[in-house]
Amino acid sequence: MLCFWVATACNITRYVPEDELLYTGAKLEITQETPIKRIDEVRDELQGLIRPRPNNKILGQYLGLWAHYKMQQENPGFINRFIYKKIGEEPVYLSQVDTEKTEELMYNRLENKGYFYPEISSTFRRKQKKGDVSYQVNLHVPYTLKTYQYERDSLPIDHDIRDLMASSEIKQGDRFELARFKQERERLNTALKKRGYYNFNPDFLIFDADTNQYEGREFDLFLRLKENVPQDGIIPYQVRSIQVLPNYSLDEYGENTDTTVVNGVEFIQENLSFKPELLRQYILIEKDSLFDASQSRLTSNRLSGIGNYRFVNVRFNPVKDKIESGKGFLDAKIYLSPLDKRSIRAELQGVSKSNNFAGPALLLNYRNRNLFFGGETLSLTGKLAYESQIASGDREGLNAFELGLKGDLIFPRVVFPITIKERFAYSVPKTKISLGTEYQDRRGLYRLNSISSTYGYFWNANRFVYHEITPISINFVNLSRTSPEFDEILNANPFLRQSFEQQFIAGITYNFSYNKLMDKYRTHSIFFGANLDLAGAGLRFANEVLNGENPNTFLGFNYAQYNKGDIDFRYYWRFTEERLLAARLFGGVGLPYGNSVSLPFVKQFFSGGPNSIRAFRIRSLGPGSFRPDSESTANFFDQAGDIRLEGNLEFRFPIVPYLRGAVFLDAGNVWLVNENEALPGGKIGKDWYKELGIGTGIGLRVDIEFFVLRFDLATPLRRPYLPEGERWEKDFNLGESEWRRENLIFNFAIGYPF
Repeated sequence: MLCFWVATACNITRYVPEDELLYTGAKLEITQETPIKRIDEVRDELQGLIRPRPNNKILGQYLGLWAHYKMQQENPGFINRFIYKKIGEEPVYLSQVDTEKTEELMYNRLENKGYFYPEISSTFRRKQKKGDVSYQVNLHVPYTLKTYQYERDSLPIDHDIRDLMASSEIKQGDRFELARFKQERERLNTALKKRGYYNFNPDFLIFDADTNQYEGREFDLFLRLKENVPQDGIIPYQVRSIQVLPNYSLDEYGENTDTTVVNGVEFIQENLSFKPELLRQYILIEKDSLFDASQSRLTSNRLSGIGNYRFVNVRFNPVKDKIESGKGFLDAKIYLSPLDKRSIRAELQGVSKSNNFAGPALLLNYRNRNLFFGGETLSLTGKLAYESQIASGDREGLNAFELGLKGDLIFPRVVFPITIKERFAYSVPKTKISLGTEYQDRRGLYRLNSISSTYGYFWNANRFVYHEITPISINFVNLSRTSPEFDEILNANPFLRQSFEQQFIAGITYNFSYNKLMDKYRTHSIFFGANLDLAGAGLRFANEVLNGENPNTFLGFNYAQYNKGDIDFRYYWRFTEERLLAARLFGGVGLPYGNSVSLPFVKQFFSGGPNSIRAFRIRSLGPGSFRPDSESTANFFDQAGDIRLEGNLEFRFPIVPYLRGAVFLDAGNVWLVNENEALPGGKIGKDWYKELGIGTGIGLRVDIEFFVLRFDLATPLRRPYLPEGERWEKDFNLGESEWRRENLIFNFAIGYPF
């Protein structure tokens, strides 16, 4: 059927009406008197003006146009109607091409870019029911800038504009370009708004170009204010008063409302809603200072970042008929509408984890906002969950029951024994204190009881950069009620036994991320993340101070010593908003030292699974060239490492609304730092690149904006655990059920892998 459709689409011209020609596109030819810099940019811009667009081709054929014509026949049938709805296109004929209008657009665009009096012509070409157009453009030498000047020098605004022109991007020798002049006006407007000119507008400025002073193609550029600019638009404004309404509503304030003044800011509230001395720290606007639009915007961001307000509205009201010494005055009012103080939420989840575990979970959350009237948020979360590993191959017994309780207390400021004056204009760092406990029953293997506590800070340095530092991170784990089967696993691997015996983990963590992936309009965007985890050094120092008898224990408990770090780099190349090429590189290493010969089990790296090398099941790859004797529960614990390297490449494309496809290639593995006799071939060596696992596959994503269901089908291309010379897959017998069962790996997950 597909061959029939393609053959029919090849002969699409038989459907074209007798008095029409199918439009196949336009050719653009540009000639220059002298070589011109950045001519490719000019070519691309002119190419974008050519209309209409010809019909699209798929694999060289007009399948969309064929679908349209098939719909015109009587009784087109269900299949033809479906194809038309998905890929059908209206035909574009040569008679629809208006070359005069296109030439006019090109002419205006070229003059706006400094290529005055261009010569533009067009010709038609007709052949066998098809036609196209050729545009010929001859460019003269463009006009370039000789001088850039501002004409006036009498008002304060004139001195400010002259001062700002020193940092202008318009330089001598630049080509005449109208778009750059508009950008210059916007730049000056933004800068003047920071200097108090509250009512200034970029339309108050106008550019004049004079080409009469030079014999060559040069011009002088003059910037000036337009005639009859309103007086209030060109004077600076000073903030006369600042009022804050921390609990604003239409009927909230009456005669008994109290006013508290803190550092020139008036806080008006009938009952205490937010401590004024704490709320004052978020306000960057200062009384008697000149208006600054950036300070107003940042104040709004900081107040919104507290997390207690539904609406934040910063308004400035000019004081009518009051101008002194060439300045106007503003009264600032900040309206804050709080969220509900208390809330309770019950949430039933279907959880899919990166380690291929899935199952239901019930979460109960209680939240109390503004707990101590300083924006503090207390959150208590209880969790009840059951999970089982899907796509686990022959491994059995991999299911778990979890019960947990966690409390978080977040202060929207830096809480430290010593007063710290924060200098973060974009957002205020928050202090987070957490305490939690969890009970986990890994059925048929072991039970774990854990208690964790953290104290740290997190903040956004700007829209793209995020920091989180946790100087105190403590995790105590008690392994209990192990089964004979699990004891046998531990006895066979002393490294694994020690990774479970390290019951006490205390250290410092730091996380950094730079993320531009959320900007869908960017052709090229990146994400960079880095994590650092340092554990054990503080406890060892405390041991030495306390003169502990055993330096390998603290308060009688074994503790872990290691340094661990990883980096995650991602790159998106967007061809359209929904069609993109995504790439990721990940590298991580953990170095045990002191009384540790391996990382704690919960800190180890693993490879394989829906967010890793998808052609290998979870924890079934590595370390190195290690291959277990059989695929069993024991290998789930063995196949992890201290080092992880991974690279992924994925092309994503739309299929129909809410359904997207993907083709991907993954490569990577994990390795050990120290030799482990129980895992031969696991230690990293100079030939580590020969031990990379490689896989490829296809995927479907059900993307309905607020969540994504992901289905991936992958197959290994290279198995590092096979003998050298046999690692590359040579036979792809898709028709054999046994081959498919052993080589096709299905992954289900929620969200994109990267």
